[in-house]
Amino acid sequence: MGDVATAELWLVRHAQSEGNVADDAARGARAERLELDIRDPDVPLSAGGKEQALALGRSWRSLESGRRPTRLLSSPYERARQTALLTVDAAGWDIEVETDERLRERDLGMLDGYTRYGIEAQFPEEAERRARLGKFYYRPPGGESWADVAGRVRAVLEAKGPAAGERLLVVTHQAVLMLFRYVLEALDEQQVLEIDRTEGVANTSVTVYAGQPDLMRLQAVGDVGHLDASPAPMTEED
Repeated sequence: MGDVATAELWLVRHAQSEGNVADDAARGARAERLELDIRDPDVPLSAGGKEQALALGRSWRSLESGRRPTRLLSSPYERARQTALLTVDAAGWDIEVETDERLRERDLGMLDGYTRYGIEAQFPEEAERRARLGKFYYRPPGGESWADVAGRVRAVLEAKGPAAGERLLVVTHQAVLMLFRYVLEALDEQQVLEIDRTEGVANTSVTVYAGQPDLMRLQAVGDVGHLDASPAPMTEED
């Protein structure tokens, strides 16, 4: 009996968004809220983010057909969907961008739009509760914990994970991508939070797994080599 073809999973964080830019500005000014007048699902890419997505696509133009993704799943949020569409166009691929709401950004509930300074000033009881419960299990009022998002990730992998011989490209968000790592590498709470603290997730970074569908191994993590020869900036969340 011959070897079973391997499966591959490529995870990409969306390119820099206007929300990322506003977040950086708010942190720098120690402001309590981000200056955004648009709901989170509709936040588009920044000019730099569009360049990042195009740079990623151009870096994949030379991939032979047998190495290209066979399916593409994206978060339905505009910044992720734009990243997927621009990347596919720049790569010259004829592939459908399928959205799945389970890949959306973590819902922050009533804390959406607030910085750490704003939460501490306006919701001190929530800041205390988060410190007590820890980042992984803390669920803001009306929102989700990291553990909740991990459940979404498990559901996506079970329903739409790559089969043998398939190469699945997923475009999603920072916390969601980190929780893919948590699930696929069978990490515990402390391990995934340490990775989150020390490694970060750059915009348009590429993380790759390969192996059998039920046991894939990490092959590359956080690759941003496509930005080396591009005017697009390298950006990541603090």
